[in-house]
Amino acid sequence: MEIRIFDVEHGFCAYLVADNGNTMLFDCGTNGTTGFNPADYFRARGCTGIERFFSLNYDEDHLDGLPRLYALRDRIPIAILNRNTSITPDQIRALKRQQGGAVGPGLETLLTMMTIYTGAVASPPEYPQLTYEVFQNRYPEGDGTNNLSLAVFIHYPGVSILFPGDLEQQGWQVLLRDRAFQEQLRTVNIFVASHHGRQSGYVPEVFNFCKPDIVIISDKPMEHDTQEHSYAQHARGITWNKTDVRRVLTTRKDGTLTITPQAGGYHVTANR
Repeated sequence: MEIRIFDVEHGFCAYLVADNGNTMLFDCGTNGTTGFNPADYFRARGCTGIERFFSLNYDEDHLDGLPRLYALRDRIPIAILNRNTSITPDQIRALKRQQGGAVGPGLETLLTMMTIYTGAVASPPEYPQLTYEVFQNRYPEGDGTNNLSLAVFIHYPGVSILFPGDLEQQGWQVLLRDRAFQEQLRTVNIFVASHHGRQSGYVPEVFNFCKPDIVIISDKPMEHDTQEHSYAQHARGITWNKTDVRRVLTTRKDGTLTITPQAGGYHVTANR
């Protein structure tokens, strides 16, 4: 099993390959500086399909690579779409208008997919030794699209990672009322900071339940103190480059991050 969190500046995109080759894709952001696009990455590596696509957030920075990937659906089909099911495409359009935001090409592609991916899958793909749990706030309880983000927990021997999309404080507070969500937080050893590590997504109460080794932040150059210092106080730290200890890793500084299980734990490597 391998998890790769790509450097997509202010956006998100992560890719998981299970032991049997089945895949998961978490969002579909791009990097305008380097030209990275998930579709090009998958095509260059001979990927023949995405077994499960998690749309964590209904914002363009999480989806701007989706039009190109979806255009390759004959060669790289997406089998299953996971998204917040409590809201319809029309409600998303209305919510975007209320927030003063536009529906960009990435979100437009996702809205089209939402009208197609409507049925249950008879034989869902298998992921050996891997389990996952998904939590969501329900519309209209979620205040804005960020708080309708999926929170996805991935569990594999030695690795428990949380992908929380762009959850902000109100969204976290609602989910924290759920004991099942609390119990999932207790298992996490790799915590991906929500909303790119920004102040609006930082909720100290989360860490009453979650004691991660490391916090990972996907963003462009730092704009908020929480992106380094606030999260660092909650992490135990991992050995980095054999001698250093790191508590926060960022795609901004470290580039694409690859997580691989190793002897009952895991190893993280960076590719700048």
